[in-house]
Amino acid sequence: MRELIEGDLLDQYQLGELLARSGMASIFKAVDRKSGSTVAVKVPHLQYESDVAFYERFRREEQIGQKLDHPNIVRVLSPDEKSRVYMVMEFAEGRSLRAVIRDRGRLPAEEALDLARQICIALVYLHEKGIVHRDLKPDNVLLDQAGQIKLLDFGIAMDEAARRLTWFGLSAPVGTPDYMAPEQVRGRRGDVRTDIYALGTLLYEMVTGKLPYSGANVHAVMRAKLNEDPRLPRDALSSIDPQIEEIILRAINRSPRERYASAQEMLADLEEPSRVVPRDRSIRTDRPLIQRVRLPRNIVFPATVCLVIVTLLVMNWVMGHSAQRHARPSSSEKR
Repeated sequence: MRELIEGDLLDQYQLGELLARSGMASIFKAVDRKSGSTVAVKVPHLQYESDVAFYERFRREEQIGQKLDHPNIVRVLSPDEKSRVYMVMEFAEGRSLRAVIRDRGRLPAEEALDLARQICIALVYLHEKGIVHRDLKPDNVLLDQAGQIKLLDFGIAMDEAARRLTWFGLSAPVGTPDYMAPEQVRGRRGDVRTDIYALGTLLYEMVTGKLPYSGANVHAVMRAKLNEDPRLPRDALSSIDPQIEEIILRAINRSPRERYASAQEMLADLEEPSRVVPRDRSIRTDRPLIQRVRLPRNIVFPATVCLVIVTLLVMNWVMGHSAQRHARPSSSEKR
């Protein structure tokens, strides 16, 4: 068995153009020789085909995809037979939202809202099916020329109906740092509010061209998500509509309890932003009440030494005072 290339025949599929190649798999444009339809075929790299954890994850992604049938989600098809591990999907023409943002920067507010609504509609459908995507990001949103979106890549999705299977062989945390919710950073499984957080981050990026957190590296971004409030969208775009900002900030609240409770609830605000009442954000209420104070290193050591000396003096005084009390003669002995 060897790595597949353009022109190879894989069961009933004639492989064509290489569409994408990641560290784990390649995606080819292909023709189904039985039906004549154009499809996309995702083939893992050889070194992963024998990996049990990867195989289970790949199989789970295929099973989840085959359960879904929605215009805003890429369909996963069922081949007649397979001679090796691969997945067949509908072929959807378009560009990733990542490429769109990279080329255009921030999007007009109405266009960003329209895309967010479509993504949210797909999330409503997924969550009703008991599935949490958990890796919603611009790379996994396909946008066609008509402006319709399709979600793809359910590699780390959670299926409530098969929770133990979903987590087999996966380490925590899982996701993409810029779009991960704080609970994912902590290594928790997450729920529908995890997807809402990711959608809020997407809307933030589409509207402002920026992300709510930044840092020198991935670890700095994840630490910030746990300990700091997100940067206000108005700081990145002073002209942002207050209602849109409120929708974003509610979706990306660090506390899951303070976010939208469901995609349906968020969709209602996305469809009618004018009904949203902005909160006063001049005082940030979700900061920790107690902040850990870091002392300079040149103060810590002398302070520690002084504390030890004071403790020893107090102990010495207590022991001396106690000894004096026991050494005094009682009233009967004085007589």
